[in-house]
Amino acid sequence: MPHRIDELISRIRELQEELEAEFNQRREEFHFIIEEKRVRFAEEVARQQRRLKTGLLRYLIEARPLNVLTAPVIYSGFVPFILLDIFLSLYQAICFPIYGIPKVRRAEYLIFDREDLPYLNLIEKFNCFYCSYGNGLMAYGREIAARTEQYWCPIKHARRIKAAHERYPRFFEYGDGESYQKGLERLRREYEKKGDG
Repeated sequence: MPHRIDELISRIRELQEELEAEFNQRREEFHFIIEEKRVRFAEEVARQQRRLKTGLLRYLIEARPLNVLTAPVIYSGFVPFILLDIFLSLYQAICFPIYGIPKVRRAEYLIFDREDLPYLNLIEKFNCFYCSYGNGLMAYGREIAARTEQYWCPIKHARRIKAAHERYPRFFEYGDGESYQKGLERLRREYEKKGDG
């Protein structure tokens, strides 16, 4: 059974690499490159995209009233996001060295590149910043939680869970106490094998 799981994980990684190659082809199609973490479009493409930008006044006039009214509720999420961000950074800074768990690199999860899109106005860019921060922060937190779970409780659930993290397939089967007892210390050291750190 573990051999079959290893095969499936290997196939998933191959598909992820294939998907990344496909994304790279899309980059070429839209004529952009990434230089020092900034996206640069070919000048003609950037000019065409700037023509697609909706002006701020028109954007506000055409906005649905309920969207405008609910915006403060959405943006109030900044406060818990910032608090969570601080907690996650402190949590792993304090605990991970003690357990020997490699730290999660925040910069790999919080990506802010949509401000480079010429067809977005200021409000749209701010909205994209907010979504990038929220989703990136959740992914960062998920990886911190996954590494913590791998250290403390790498046991699969009896019931199937939706959207398990990438570390989950390597966990011990529910009810397999012998494998857990024999393999826990080994699994606690297997972070680097995924290319972490």
